[in-house]
Amino acid sequence: MNVKKQEHIIKNVIKGSIAEEMEMEPGDCLVAINGEEIEDIFDYQFMIQDTYIEVLIRKPDGEEWLLEIDKDADEDLGIEFVNGLMDDYRSCHNKCIFCFIDQMPPGMRETLYFKDDDSRLSFLQGNYITLTNMSDHDVDRIVKYHLSPINISFQTTNPELRCMMLHNRFAGDALTKVQKFYEAGIEMNGQIVLCKGINDGAELERSLSDLSAYLPYLRSVSVVPVGLSKFREGLYPLEPFTKEDAEAVIDTIEAWQRKVFPVHQLHFVHASDEWYLLAERELPEADRYDGYLQLENGVGMLRLLMDEFQDAYAKINREEEIRREISIATGRLAYPVILEMARALMEVYPGLRIHVYDIRNDFFGERITVSGLITGQDLIAQLSGQALGTSLLLPQNMLRSGEDYFLDDVTIGDLEKALQVKVDIVKSSGYDFLECCLHGHSVRK
Repeated sequence: MNVKKQEHIIKNVIKGSIAEEMEMEPGDCLVAINGEEIEDIFDYQFMIQDTYIEVLIRKPDGEEWLLEIDKDADEDLGIEFVNGLMDDYRSCHNKCIFCFIDQMPPGMRETLYFKDDDSRLSFLQGNYITLTNMSDHDVDRIVKYHLSPINISFQTTNPELRCMMLHNRFAGDALTKVQKFYEAGIEMNGQIVLCKGINDGAELERSLSDLSAYLPYLRSVSVVPVGLSKFREGLYPLEPFTKEDAEAVIDTIEAWQRKVFPVHQLHFVHASDEWYLLAERELPEADRYDGYLQLENGVGMLRLLMDEFQDAYAKINREEEIRREISIATGRLAYPVILEMARALMEVYPGLRIHVYDIRNDFFGERITVSGLITGQDLIAQLSGQALGTSLLLPQNMLRSGEDYFLDDVTIGDLEKALQVKVDIVKSSGYDFLECCLHGHSVRK
């Protein structure tokens, strides 16, 4: 197979690393390891696992250095590349009927419209992939390097229905790759985005039955409701789920948990938190989340938050005097839980006043209730004139990873200026939430 040659330029060298010791520098180009060219991050991470490697570096002036490196097994060299994948990013060629990117308004930053379906991002960042953009070469390398876990967006195991939902005539055939991963012992996690009247009911039963055959290597499957923004003109007609729908989904999932757990000691399939809140049912206890394998899909996030808070709450110094007034803004999904925790703290500390605000998502539409899709302009519009105290606490997932701006490019500085209040960013942890409420500790420096 002809693979195009890539230039793997070093962006950063970690201080104290092997790379620094060997005098590698930003701007250097990694040419080969052990005499072999590097296709992408898969090859790189596999090749540096040996205790002795030969690394060929080309300096900006064209001079080449062959570095002989003795190291511990699996010890990293301490290099960050300009291109994190060491290859071009692969965009998604599906036209899924539920795709949230298709429900975005025009005029937002370009990166928000990029649809990735790159298997390498599944391993590096936990992204879910459809398998339709994965070649046999990709599958063979995953098996060869025994990379895991791989996160897969199933939606359904009905091949014809999957082709329809992904609007891709090859989408049904792509599921054959799962069998190869299973036979190679590659760990997997799955996701089903449930669309009312399409892949729920009997189709959900079929999917869970089919997928259970891949246990124990398919360790978890999350079932999440489709997100419906107000920007759906011209898109496939999808309806929101009702309370009765949510009850039926939970009943199906919990029945499968009871069936699977005695055999595999895994609950296997999990309903995202939205289903329990919509059905007005208690969240499952911590043990039923199998170690929280699907937190990024909103599965068990509220249970973990509540349990961590309760653990921290039991250890607080009740004799300490706390005198401060603060505010918290969150999405409507988490609002009841956040409000309950704030009230528990105020009961212990009479000098503590916490205002909790549930932010209606006017930007994407009221059906979007998660805090991660709240924009700066909605925060400004709904918090202006409200009692905010000396600081406003916001969950970290409202911001772009590692950045200080919201989805609509409003920055934290813009928000502070508009609301005339200091903004503190809180990690998605019950411990951090309690500490920030009491003492003002923030992720933000």
